[in-house]
Amino acid sequence: MDLKSVDYLAPVFAQYPIEVTSAHGVWLTTRDGRRILDLYGGHAVAALGYGHAGWTAALTSQAAACNFQSNAVPMQVRSRAAARLVAFSKLPFTSVFFVNSGAEANENALKLAFRMTSRPRVAAIEGSFHGRTAAAGAITWGAREKWFGFPRTPFDVSFIPRRAVAAINAHVTEDTAAVIVEPVQGVGGAFDLGVEFLARLRERCDETGALLIFDEVQCGVGRTGEPFAANLYGVTPDMITTAKGLGNGFPCAALLMSAPVAAALTLDSLGTTFGGGPMASAAIEAVIEAIESEKLLQRVRRVGAYIRSTCMVGPVLAHQGAGFLTGLRMNRPAKEIHAKLLERGILTGTSGDPQIVRLLPPYILEEEHVDLLRAALTAIAA
Repeated sequence: MDLKSVDYLAPVFAQYPIEVTSAHGVWLTTRDGRRILDLYGGHAVAALGYGHAGWTAALTSQAAACNFQSNAVPMQVRSRAAARLVAFSKLPFTSVFFVNSGAEANENALKLAFRMTSRPRVAAIEGSFHGRTAAAGAITWGAREKWFGFPRTPFDVSFIPRRAVAAINAHVTEDTAAVIVEPVQGVGGAFDLGVEFLARLRERCDETGALLIFDEVQCGVGRTGEPFAANLYGVTPDMITTAKGLGNGFPCAALLMSAPVAAALTLDSLGTTFGGGPMASAAIEAVIEAIESEKLLQRVRRVGAYIRSTCMVGPVLAHQGAGFLTGLRMNRPAKEIHAKLLERGILTGTSGDPQIVRLLPPYILEEEHVDLLRAALTAIAA
């Protein structure tokens, strides 16, 4: 049998009609020689783009020194990554638990909330996406109807309508262990939940003793133009989960905890084999170093504003989101615009909102690249 003629990959992903063979900066190169401007970043993962010298050097050096040891063995690279992440956050966190994915970070955050409160329920937000594992899927809007697959959810969940400040009290009660929220929803269409809603969630959690969890898997680590969306909105949760751009493509994630949450930890209360491995830790250090030394937060704010001020053309009716998590609302189905942009050499994303084209570009994007998007959108309208 010719193994090259058989596709052994599980057929569970809808795939774009391009095959990428290499990438550099913000550009992808396909097998047929096309250059594609990447405004999607592999689901918000490629924060530094492709071929970043510092990130590549950090991984190469760590691979040569020691590619893996478990958390049972102390390693300075792991400790440095945790300290660097806490300092980068500019938030009053005191502890970091490294894991492998955003869903895993969310599972562990929920576990801590249940253990600390001994309560049975969680409140999430309509339009949310938190992952495809059992607990993360249970708090993902629409998952049980579409793909959840398990015979039952592990706990009861109440979904708060987006931005519905008046509905919060009814959903967050003395039976609520935690409220989990994406400050800017990703799959939900780059939907900004806003400071009023987030601040009221914080107040209500304080009133009832529930823990507030910010899922910043997609919107964190600089994507909004601040270290985290918590900084952008001035609302401090008890825990933040983050992943995707944290490793620029190397699988890693983190759970950041406040002092009271960290104080509740005991030996063996959490565990992971690969989380916080030396390669992942080196990647995290390199990402934060690049964001800070290359002033990428400032660039995200500047170029993000340029997108919103110049790309209201052609089929675009409105914009939403923050920084480099931007949704462009179209006057026709987003899948149609996505396909037409790809024909013109620009890769974007869609979302759970059928009218939203989602932009999640690398932080190294420049205004000249936005001009290409504007020109393509204008041409689509014509």
